[in-house]
Amino acid sequence: MVLVRRFVIQVKFMRRSFLFFSLQACYSSLMAWQYELDILVAAIRAAGKEAVRIAAAGFETVQKADHSPVTSADLAVNQILQTQLQSAFPEDGWLSEESPDDLNRLQRARVWVVDPIDGTKAFIKGEPEFCISVALIEQSRPIVAAIFNPSLDELYTAIRGGGLYLNAELVTPPPTHGDQQPIIAMSPWEQQIGRFPSLDGIVRSRPMRSIAWALALTAGGRIQGVATLEPENEWDIAAGTLLIEESGGGVSDGSGRALTFNQTTPRYQGTIAINARCPEPLRQKLTLLTQVRMNSAE
Repeated sequence: MVLVRRFVIQVKFMRRSFLFFSLQACYSSLMAWQYELDILVAAIRAAGKEAVRIAAAGFETVQKADHSPVTSADLAVNQILQTQLQSAFPEDGWLSEESPDDLNRLQRARVWVVDPIDGTKAFIKGEPEFCISVALIEQSRPIVAAIFNPSLDELYTAIRGGGLYLNAELVTPPPTHGDQQPIIAMSPWEQQIGRFPSLDGIVRSRPMRSIAWALALTAGGRIQGVATLEPENEWDIAAGTLLIEESGGGVSDGSGRALTFNQTTPRYQGTIAINARCPEPLRQKLTLLTQVRMNSAE
């Protein structure tokens, strides 16, 4: 009997020790990444301030090789972020929409994935739908992320395992009421061609000017999801992926596959994101979109 008691006491001690060391390891990781987040927040706010200044002062716009616009603000924001982040973390790799792709990033333990201004067309039109999106990738997944809309002064941040924050306040996505139609961010062009007939009548559509900002809104619970089967780049969705995961939601590519980052070709065919409080019938509809896409690709 004494031996049994000793065994039970020993098992309880081992469980407590395991829990203590697990929590300690988690806390240590969060504290280690907090420095990265602090540097990122300072850099992204400085970049956002410059973007707003340039928007008011005037800017130049040119067409890139893929016929998409790029402004002097995109380039200025990219320069601020690269200078500050690479100065603080010179061993990290760099992948940005507005920088030449250096494949040496594939050999780095960590990589910053950056979209200096996601929603450049909205920026050009003066619409408050553009944002700056930055994520730090380690072992193919985002570990630190920030999305900043300088027009609204709204900064979403996350550290893996640490929850979602908006302007340094912890965010808990609100419940979706049954009498309200869920809101899904979709491309106006995809709606125009009738790409998602299964969603007709069951959701309200929010025109998507910036997928990064749409992902941030999904994470925060302002909308319930994002649906697009158009090609997206890593810099479009890396930060938003961590924000959504830290709020309890999920993100996949257009075929339902989990996302990995710092790939040789940093591109996906489609993005489906689901809020933590997304109603179950809608969740099933969005999941079905990925299955249809996968079947059509086979």
